[in-house]
Amino acid sequence: MTTSEPITVALVDDQLLVRSGFRMLINSQPDMNVVAEASNGREALASPALAAADVILMDVRMPEMDGIEATERLLTTRDNSKQTPRIIVLTTFDMDEYAFSAIQAGASGFLLKDAPPEELLESVRTVNRGDAVIAPSTTRRLLDHMAPLLKRSTQTDDTLMSAVNSLTPREREVFGHIALGRSNPEIARDLFLSEATVKTHVGHILAKLGARDRVQAVVIAYQTGIVSA
Repeated sequence: MTTSEPITVALVDDQLLVRSGFRMLINSQPDMNVVAEASNGREALASPALAAADVILMDVRMPEMDGIEATERLLTTRDNSKQTPRIIVLTTFDMDEYAFSAIQAGASGFLLKDAPPEELLESVRTVNRGDAVIAPSTTRRLLDHMAPLLKRSTQTDDTLMSAVNSLTPREREVFGHIALGRSNPEIARDLFLSEATVKTHVGHILAKLGARDRVQAVVIAYQTGIVSA
């Protein structure tokens, strides 16, 4: 995406007032635009415009089909010829009971519904770039809380450990920083590398781990014991 193209955003929430507020905020920005809305997961799946958005803001608690099932279906039934949308799950509480399922469904990050407007806008930009785990404080607290569940739910098999062990020493170092929620500029500064070099390392790490994005890489870090709560 070039800088002249706005980030296309879709909203999925059963509360009209919530969608209206998000729409006004997002459309007030010159670099992003709301292109689709839905009031539940079933409507979201039926909307080609929504599935084609760059970033989807997805509420978890909705009638007919909740945000967890909608996230999973959107990411598994997509047209492989098109870019996968990034999904930000909107939660009401830091320790939302649905958060663990959202991670497994493939959500790219989390955001509290009462987050400041500037945090929401920056989260959309950040997840669209794919540069960092969004809302590090929220995401890290959620993952710390769920670390025991992550370890119990997925037996650390030989394939996953082999993937981690296949990382070079430098990639392992970068992987550790990713797991702590560091952005590419922060990793570059800490390791005295250029951002381009860090970006290359991150790409190699995600490919070797079979992770679709950085949030999934963090999950793998917890599952394999690279990071522990």
